[in-house]
Formats: sequence, C-alpha cells, structure tokens
Amino acid sequence: MSTPKGFATRAIHHAYNPLDNGGALTPPLHLTSTFSFESAEAGGEMFAGEREGHIYSRISNPTCDLLEQRIATLEGAEAGLALSSGMGAITAVFWTLLSPGDEVIVDKTLYGCTFAFMQHGLAKWGVKITHVDMTEPENLRTAISDNTRVVYFETPANPNMRLVDISKVSKIAHDAGATVVVDNTYATPYLTRPIAHGADIVVHSATKYLGGHGDVVAGLVVGKLEQVTEIRLVGMKDMTGAVMAPFNAMLILRGLKTLALRMDRHCASAMKVADWLEAQPGVQAVHFPGLTSFPQHDVARAQMDQPGAMIAFELDGGIDAGRQMMNRLNMIQRAVSLGDAETLIQHPASMTHSTYSPEEREAHGISDGLIRLSVGLEEVADIIADLDAALAPFLVQAAE
Repeated sequence: MSTPKGFATRAIHHAYNPLDNGGALTPPLHLTSTFSFESAEAGGEMFAGEREGHIYSRISNPTCDLLEQRIATLEGAEAGLALSSGMGAITAVFWTLLSPGDEVIVDKTLYGCTFAFMQHGLAKWGVKITHVDMTEPENLRTAISDNTRVVYFETPANPNMRLVDISKVSKIAHDAGATVVVDNTYATPYLTRPIAHGADIVVHSATKYLGGHGDVVAGLVVGKLEQVTEIRLVGMKDMTGAVMAPFNAMLILRGLKTLALRMDRHCASAMKVADWLEAQPGVQAVHFPGLTSFPQHDVARAQMDQPGAMIAFELDGGIDAGRQMMNRLNMIQRAVSLGDAETLIQHPASMTHSTYSPEEREAHGISDGLIRLSVGLEEVADIIADLDAALAPFLVQAAE
C-alpha cells in the first residue's frame, strides 16, 4: 500500500497524468460547450446516469472535473463541484437542501452577501433563518429544532475573525439530524479541513486564496458524492445555472499548485503584522487567531494548522480615524476581496457588509470602526512601513 501523498504534491499532481494527454505537463483547457457521443445509445445512457461521461458543460467539463477532484482530495472529501462564484456555491447548496418551512441556523456573523441571501432571499420563500452565537456551541443545542435542516457558519468569520468549534457544533447538529455546511474561504484546506472535524459540506469562494492572483471569480463545494451530485443536478444545473467556465477552472488549478507556498508566506507575514499592530498605542483592538490575546486562541490551535492571514482591527477614534488611516496608505490597496498577492484593506460597514442595517451590524458583532486587512505577499517590512506611516498621526495623538 503506497504512502498517501502530501498536500502540496496532491495540489500539483492529483488525478492527472501527462502521458495520458500527449505528454502535456499542464492539463488541457477544454473550451467546449457540448460533447459528442459515440452512439445514440451511449448518449441516452449518459443522460440516464447509467454511463459516465460529459454531456454539456453546464453539467460537467473535463477541466472543471480535474479541479473538482483536486479540491476534494485537499479537503478530504468524496467529491467536489466547481461553480461560477462563492455565492453561486452557497446558493446552489441551499436551494438543493431546503424546502419551505425548513429552518437554517447560522452563526451570529456572516459575509454581507451571504447574510443578504439568507435574510432577503431564503426568508422570502418560507425558510426560517435563526442566528445563534456559535462561539458557544451550547447555544446551538438550545436553539436547534425538529425543523432545522442546515447549520451554517464561517470560521474564521468575515470580517471580525470569530471562530466556531467545528467538532462540537457538528456533533450537536448531527444529533438533531441537521446537515453542517462550513465556509472555509478564510482558512483554505491548507489550514483547516472541516470535514475531518465532522462537517458535511464545505464551500469556498475560490476567488480568494485558492485562485490567489485576483484574476478570477469562482466557487467550490465539497462533500459526499451523493450529496454533491444532487447539488450539481439541482442547485447548479437547474436552480442557479452558476456554472464555472473551464478557463476559470484552469486559473484555479494554477493557483492550487502554489497554495501551500503562498499560505506559508501569508500566515508568517500576518503574524508579524498582528504583533506589530497590537503594540501600537493608537490601535484599540486587534482580532487575529494567532495572538495569545485572541479570546479563541485555543480553538484556533485545535483546528487551524496556522492562524491565517486575515486581520481585523480598530483604531482609537473609530471609523473617522480608520478612513483617514486608509486614505494615507500608499502600497496597501483600498479594495475588497482577499487572498491576493497584494495586501488589501477595506471598511466592512460601508463596503462588504453594507447589506446589514446599522442595527443589524451592531447585533451581529460588526462595529462601524472595524477595518479588515488581507495581508499579502509583499515583504512584510514594507507592509508594516506603509501601515506605520499611515498610522503615524494617530500614534502621536495617542502618545500625547
């Protein structure tokens, strides 16, 4: 029995043999919408699910298929599914799993568009959305009901970095017969593998670290083969049409080849930046799983191989100080998204999480003064120097 290959090796080689493809080291890009059948009977068998094969690229495509196999092995799942965006992945999962009258229990904090889909989308169709603070798993046990079909959370949460103990929450959910869906975008499978901790389905915005270069929008789902097949044929094919283009799959495959290297650099730099920010007198709070001061540091150590590269922080002076600071930056870019080679900074309350009302943001732990920093791949000394120059006026005021 051969020894299982390591993470980086699988990210580069899994499910592809150049000698089966004319010796091409890089997997071919299959730019085709439809596929020919060797016979009418063969086509009928494929449509009936009696024979494997590709029919139409809205259902499957060889380039997307390779990506699906790669993300599945990296997440420790049976199967994967490639979609057009992270929100395409999330909506395809929920339109497949839910019916009117069902309940979804979600964590207190969600990405803004996910929150909008839940509250302004699913709720319209008779699905009950219940928010629970899952940083305390017993809160879920109290809230869960016979109608709860799905328990959903992000860990770390976007944008305030709250963590959820995947193992404890999954146990409670499964005891009640609910399916556990985890958004693993911030951590990636290099740092956290939710299925190994008990989750059923994992979703990603592959736009972020998995792509890694800020040049593609994409989403991924992994889980058990039967469930992923249902999501493919119902949530993706029929309900959303959120199909990944083969060219985009090629870009994500390229990104996966360097994921381990990039995440090591992202995480090491973020740890230094977080330490530096925490030491600055004008910085009111720093939220980062790698800091011993982080309230859930023990949870991070238990389920994350490294603390990630996303930092949330707040300045004395709140949002006005934050805006002034962001406007003084030179190298660090004011932009949404994350996981790019470039360091990016943004203000969630007025940007990515503006779908929340002010009252909702307060209730869900997203302060108006919170700033989100995605630490990139530049020299960490240059990242800190840019922050230092931008923070200088506030540090002087704090010292006075």
